[in-house]
Amino acid sequence: MTQLINLNAFKNFLKSSNAGGALLFICVVISMIIANTSVGPGLENLLNKELGFETESIHLRYPILMWINDGLMAIFFLMVGLEIKREIVEGELSSPKKASLPILSAIGGAAIPALIYLAFNNGLETQHGWGIPMATDIAFALAVISLLGKHVPSSLKIFLAALAIVDDLIAILVIAFFYSSGIEMTYLMYAAIGLVVLIIMNRMNIQNPYLYLIPGAFIWYFVHHSGIHATIAGVLVAMTIPTNDTDIESPLERLEHAISKPVNFLIIPLFAFANTNITLESEMLAGLTAPLGLGISAGLLIGKPIGILLTSFICTKLKLSSLPQGSTWKHIVGVGLLAGIGFTMSIFISILSFSDPLHVSEAKLSILLTSLLAGIIGYVFLYSKKTYE
Repeated sequence: MTQLINLNAFKNFLKSSNAGGALLFICVVISMIIANTSVGPGLENLLNKELGFETESIHLRYPILMWINDGLMAIFFLMVGLEIKREIVEGELSSPKKASLPILSAIGGAAIPALIYLAFNNGLETQHGWGIPMATDIAFALAVISLLGKHVPSSLKIFLAALAIVDDLIAILVIAFFYSSGIEMTYLMYAAIGLVVLIIMNRMNIQNPYLYLIPGAFIWYFVHHSGIHATIAGVLVAMTIPTNDTDIESPLERLEHAISKPVNFLIIPLFAFANTNITLESEMLAGLTAPLGLGISAGLLIGKPIGILLTSFICTKLKLSSLPQGSTWKHIVGVGLLAGIGFTMSIFISILSFSDPLHVSEAKLSILLTSLLAGIIGYVFLYSKKTYE
């Protein structure tokens, strides 16, 4: 009997959103430990091992790490895109005022951190890293807010998801235009053709959601080779999946249900494990108090909350939008703090920003510690009963 009760409790735990968040953080801790032991180089070699195939016209041979970040995470972006579209059609984002708030707040939450970073690094060799504190890590931010359960209104989780999506899209555009060697317009054109095919399928009312994934795979391939981050393909495909505002399950909802568990319990934890394989070095500590480290930390910890709160305040006062249902200004501050979890996209931009390996290492450590601090502060702030006063 006891064993049966324990089994049922474990099943209930797996069904809760907390399970995915807990698994995510366990993977982070394990990865950090491995990276700083003798096993670390072996893990790094494994992540750099190339898989796939290539011919003169098809190039699909990449390191395992890239398959995780550019391939599997496109599925995560697909799921988030499905959630956002569902909410736009029939949920919390169906009102123009509600939908405009996360979009405009994301813009403010990206601009202010970049300006703060430049204030610390203007004229220095590290000034090119201004894009580092702009991004919010969707996986980690949503994992933290999911751990809060009923301590925050569900509309706030949707707001953070929408904000983080827009935030990452901004970061992707910044990478494409300021941190890329060039955009291949031919591949972008091919991707656009694939998107048109999906739109036509939507107009033809094709109800099988899996048929949309076939052109979607080609879109991913073309976006990846265009020089733009491949994960945006997931969002583009999600926007074309049919849905409705009735009680009848739509193709979008069927697909969302099908991929939610693989994403939450496999893709995101694997992603976290692969990207926290960071070896700590003594030389990296000096960068925490240098303009580089201070710009990143201040941008994420201070710039993000200020940018999101200030933009939200202006938008509501001008009656351009309204706060998420059941949320207060203290909730918006908490979301701003969680948005300071930069992590993956920030680390990616730091790699593109600097040619000096020491600057890259210093930036990584600043991002890691600041993201951890932002997550803890944001969690404690939102968990506190004071957020409901």
